[in-house]
Amino acid sequence: MKTMLLKSEDYTRSPWKNGGGIFTDIADAHRPGTAVKNWDSLLWRFASTPIVAPGPFSHMPGIDRLQMVVGGRGLVLKAPGQEFDEREPFTTVRFTGEMEIVTELEAGPVEVVNLMARRGAAEIELVALKEPGERPLPAGTHLVYAVSGDCSIRLEREEFVVPSSGTLKIELSAASRLALMSGLAVLGSIQLVG
Repeated sequence: MKTMLLKSEDYTRSPWKNGGGIFTDIADAHRPGTAVKNWDSLLWRFASTPIVAPGPFSHMPGIDRLQMVVGGRGLVLKAPGQEFDEREPFTTVRFTGEMEIVTELEAGPVEVVNLMARRGAAEIELVALKEPGERPLPAGTHLVYAVSGDCSIRLEREEFVVPSSGTLKIELSAASRLALMSGLAVLGSIQLVG
């Protein structure tokens, strides 16, 4: 097991692919040996972003996406013939980067976290940790993001405090168990394929 605390002041900020806003890049991975890290070399990315006005999502062919509202409420994603309901915070929706999505804000701006991965390169999960308790973690990369205020977790009998807006990055070579002791967190999990 390897752990690294990622602090909010060290996160990088970049424009959305379509230029419509700015996202905060919390953690990502690119293809090994990539000289220029860009959307084409991306394997996975965990990021947060405010959505302050209705508008289109970036077109991201070949990317699978998970999203969750962590601040505010009332977000709806409209795609041709379907709707993704994120009106309640901490609801995870899954969609593909090819979808033509337009956002609707029913109650003002929201803050979301996104976990995205290149299709076929990784399996991803995104869940809210709202109540103290234990959950299994498979081998892979896991990101515990403290949404508001510090959160305390236990992993293999070791306790960690993740400061507000910070992220504990966990690399597991074997399955383990994670316990939320206190606070509110979002857990992003990435298992590379092959």
